[in-house]
Amino acid sequence: MSPPFRLLAPRPRSIQRDIFDLVLADGRRISVLRVRDPRARRIKLSVDERGARLTLPARASLATAERFAREHREWLAGQLDRLERDMPAGLQRNETASLPLRGVEVPLRWAHGRFTRLVHQDGELLLSLPAQAGPAAISRALHDFYEAQARADVGRWLPGYLPGLPRAPRRIRFKSMSSQWGSLAPDGTVALDLSLVLARPAAFEYVLVHELCHLLHHDHSPAFWEAVEDRCPAWRAERDYFRAEGRRLKGTLRALLQSPGAA
Repeated sequence: MSPPFRLLAPRPRSIQRDIFDLVLADGRRISVLRVRDPRARRIKLSVDERGARLTLPARASLATAERFAREHREWLAGQLDRLERDMPAGLQRNETASLPLRGVEVPLRWAHGRFTRLVHQDGELLLSLPAQAGPAAISRALHDFYEAQARADVGRWLPGYLPGLPRAPRRIRFKSMSSQWGSLAPDGTVALDLSLVLARPAAFEYVLVHELCHLLHHDHSPAFWEAVEDRCPAWRAERDYFRAEGRRLKGTLRALLQSPGAA
């Protein structure tokens, strides 16, 4: 019998990613993202709007990990089917009747215009566009609208928190983030997930507070959480909100910003 250490993969120094094919019990062939993560403690199979993901610890063998995936093919097929049913619809030109914003659905009206532009006025959204506007132009207008709305929210909230901070953030960036909601770079730049503007405002504000408190404490120590609670006493409820709604919010934004269907 081979010594146990021969069955173990060498410990990587960083996260490693590759893709392998897996045939499900119903005959479907799917691509699975395999992630070898030194921080992982066990083999884990997960599914989200990006697809299937197999995470394995540093010393798990590839054969053991792929066998684990094959043994859970039925579960994986069910999760993929459920995700497809629950996946939000993308933007359909002249058909989509509302868009999510700040935790609610806002009526959307389509109109002809000289330029592609999305504005919020009189309790509804107005998307005006010329006849020749293509999917990319519509997607860009939607992205720019959401970013402008998110910046307006941060602009209202940020001044109230600055007096208790050692310095102001160097700048605020919005981008699509795969798992995080926010981050603070060493240079003081705060990055926020753009899908936060789809969430209820209290949850969005909590994420901003969370990242601002990292200007005081660079870890998640008790002192950090005390600073968060001083500024956002209901932070636990907002964290639970993201646990329940986070995947839907990120998936919705991703679906909307994909090239919209043409009428």
